[in-house]
Amino acid sequence: MKIETTKLDGVLLLTPDRFGDSRGFFSESWNKRRMAEHGIDLEFVQDNHSLSSKVGTIRGLHYQTPPHAQAKLVRCGRGALFDVALDIRVGSPTFGQWVGAELTAENGRQLLVPVGFAHGFVTRAPDTEIVYKCTDYFAPDCDRAIAHNDPVLGIDWGVSIASFTLSDKDASAPLLADIEPVFAWDGRQ
Repeated sequence: MKIETTKLDGVLLLTPDRFGDSRGFFSESWNKRRMAEHGIDLEFVQDNHSLSSKVGTIRGLHYQTPPHAQAKLVRCGRGALFDVALDIRVGSPTFGQWVGAELTAENGRQLLVPVGFAHGFVTRAPDTEIVYKCTDYFAPDCDRAIAHNDPVLGIDWGVSIASFTLSDKDASAPLLADIEPVFAWDGRQ
């Protein structure tokens, strides 16, 4: 497994080894023991799988508040997506900054999004499937969103605004400046 750091402390890009032959490939996408050897000690409790049929579908930027905050490990099962993690930890030196990674079925890359970060993605291919693990269960009363097009964030989704497909929830999400601050940076991260 190749593990790469990003400009946001704690957000990691994981590329599992793939072993291929004429049948296709095998890849171990998560191994708790091997990850713990690299200082990644997470207990995943829920796996999610979504399909977005149209190119330019944005889902996010989503997060859950405590007591049901979630870390996520995101990968692409089919198609292609641009995945984004946004630091929303008040006091963090990277508060309001984001990183993005191209995740495709072919490259097998995964983005690890820790607690204290919002997460979102845009599809880059039709019928894109997203598969991700979460460290806490979905809790509707803790579910929150931030506007994907907040001008302060300046996220370059790589598709024109005219082509976005959004849920009503995501289309009406507040700006980062208008969310309730629920995550604090403790200086150790």
